[in-house]
Amino acid sequence: MWLFNSSIGRKVVMSLTGMALILFLTFHMSMNVVALFSEEGYNMICEMLGANWYAVAATAGLAALAVAHIFYAFVLTAQNRKARGENKYAVTDKPAKVEWASQNMLVLGLIVVAGLCLHLYDFWSKMMLQELIGGDTIYATDGAYWIRHTFSDPIHVVIYLIWLVALWFHLTHGFWSALQTLGWNGKTWFCRWKVISIAYSTLLFCGFAIVVLYFACCGMCGGC
Repeated sequence: MWLFNSSIGRKVVMSLTGMALILFLTFHMSMNVVALFSEEGYNMICEMLGANWYAVAATAGLAALAVAHIFYAFVLTAQNRKARGENKYAVTDKPAKVEWASQNMLVLGLIVVAGLCLHLYDFWSKMMLQELIGGDTIYATDGAYWIRHTFSDPIHVVIYLIWLVALWFHLTHGFWSALQTLGWNGKTWFCRWKVISIAYSTLLFCGFAIVVLYFACCGMCGGC
């Protein structure tokens, strides 16, 4: 099937999975922002999701999307290096118009994946996973507790901010690149999509970062 066997097809898969993951990030960021105004409201959302079948199914779907996106990123990178052949180690001047994020998408992606693994350990493993395996469920639906606990540690705060910066760079290129791959790259909209990508990525970054910094300050001040 061309969608999986051809280079163009793999790029389409990467674009579609990437856009789906951006939609999830939007939902996740919006959910986190609720914690700034009402920890009770945030916990209600956590309890509603919890280990219900629809939340478990959505989590499995997101995991599949993430794995597909990462897998094809490595495949396409390997193909590009193979295509360059003996010239892959040649020292050349970097094109002036090629974005830094575009040249470092793999490295940025690895940082994003590492941050995702940490995030799963800090939250998912202590909430939904505990409900699924029948473990310690005292704080399984108390998302606000885990936010306060996690970001009371300055090291975690720094790591999460680095992760979010890498995510911002990754999205600023990946967003408009995905739309270009899907054919939405007319002359009029090409520059517009770049601007929209930066604006949207910045919105996501600020939403996540504000939550991290707010609860970090709460931890340093001894409570919100």
